[in-house]
Amino acid sequence: FLAIIVGILYVLYGGVATPSEAAGVGALFCLVLVVAIYRMWQPGRMWNIFRDSTRESVMIMMIIAASELFSYMMSSLYVTQEIAQGIAALDINRWLLMALINLFLLVAGMFLPPVAIILMSAPILLPIVTQVGFDPYWFAVILTLNMEIGLITPPVGLNLFVINGITPDIRLPVILRGALPFVMLLLLGIVLLCFFPEIATALPDALMGPAESQ
Repeated sequence: FLAIIVGILYVLYGGVATPSEAAGVGALFCLVLVVAIYRMWQPGRMWNIFRDSTRESVMIMMIIAASELFSYMMSSLYVTQEIAQGIAALDINRWLLMALINLFLLVAGMFLPPVAIILMSAPILLPIVTQVGFDPYWFAVILTLNMEIGLITPPVGLNLFVINGITPDIRLPVILRGALPFVMLLLLGIVLLCFFPEIATALPDALMGPAESQ
């Protein structure tokens, strides 16, 4: 298993493959190890592996496709952009503004894929966030945590369906209850970052210097 990690890091940081391609390389390494270690080279067993993998991949892609369609509709109607601009235009305390931004990101993350949220809202929110004095590196971490929460909260919650597909004997409500502690931990992480922004900014500031927040 260490060989898988080393192989992925090599092709990723060596410039051989993009992150998406590195995931495919990792899957290939896993297949090789399954054959080499567990002796699963029988055609029948390999067929079961490919069949189950294809089924789970199709399920995930259907969820992503529906999410992207919803994202396209929201973008075409300028719903997400209007909400983001409305929040940014409020003349309120900067911490209340940040609370509203977090609420917006949490709700959006329940319905839209992370990439769509970032592309539609970050160009609007980032200048406002930096203008009121927040560190852009810090806001990037806050944004990432919100996106992670969205991946494990319904109704979309892509990672929930991935787990349900891998373990079909475990019902989705059970998975939801199991994900709840992680949601609480991520929310706690956001709160801690608000009180102690150095958690996110200390390393970037040490390596690259403080970011421009004005």
